[in-house]
Amino acid sequence: MDWGIDLGGTKIEAAVLQSGEVLARHRIPTEADQGYDHILGRIASLLQEVEAMAGAKADRVGIGTPGTRDPQSGLMRGCNTTALNGMPLLDDLQTRLGTPVKIANDANCFALAEALMGAGRGYRTVFGVIMGTGVGGGIVVDGKLLEGLQGIAGEWGHNQLDPNGLQCYCGRIGCVETVISGPFLERFYEALAGAKRPLGEIVERSRKSEDDHALLLVDHLVQNFGKAIANVVNILDPDAIVLGGGVGKIEELRTLGAEAAKHHIFNPNPQINLLAPELGDSAGVFGAALLWPD
Repeated sequence: MDWGIDLGGTKIEAAVLQSGEVLARHRIPTEADQGYDHILGRIASLLQEVEAMAGAKADRVGIGTPGTRDPQSGLMRGCNTTALNGMPLLDDLQTRLGTPVKIANDANCFALAEALMGAGRGYRTVFGVIMGTGVGGGIVVDGKLLEGLQGIAGEWGHNQLDPNGLQCYCGRIGCVETVISGPFLERFYEALAGAKRPLGEIVERSRKSEDDHALLLVDHLVQNFGKAIANVVNILDPDAIVLGGGVGKIEELRTLGAEAAKHHIFNPNPQINLLAPELGDSAGVFGAALLWPD
């Protein structure tokens, strides 16, 4: 059996897989505002619940996290669930759960699940993209995660895209995330139109050609996405790129964005294979369960 837990800011989900089939699955609120120790307790409680549902005891657990464990210090960083930052989450989870644990950030879990069970099946090198509140990515080669020396492999969202752009939470200026993540896209539209609208509505207004500001927003998105993802292609040259997250669902990225990227790819006959995900919001917990290879 493969045991996975997806630790999110608002909910924690657990799933038990056997030969790719879901034996048990359950989710509970994270209650992150009650602090680090409370989050650990919620994870332990959820694991006990799915163990009871599956009728078995977990012998090892994979956990997807909203940040990254620094391989040198062993401490968490970059977590939007801020109670986790600076904490030895892996060590504390293994102590609390009493079982071996592997952790990986949510983008890596998404990439692994889509590569092994979803849209990336059959491709040797898969780059999994999450574009939503933030911009992240994960790399899977021959069915295995590529995490890197510092645990930051795939973090294309913090490459600089606009040297004169806005400040990112990471402290740098003009990161990809500050240009094409959901909140920043909505801010871009508001600056143009003088009105706030959710991103989905803006995109629909663009498709109906009833809002010039919405048309400019979508062009801004696809052109900058093209530049940013072309950098990934030029370095990694993946067989497939799976686009996930709320912004990643925008169909124009796989059509107009792909064409925009080709202008920046180092090949006289540029190719880019952008795919829609197949696993929906299950990808995170499935990827966590797959962190322990058979």
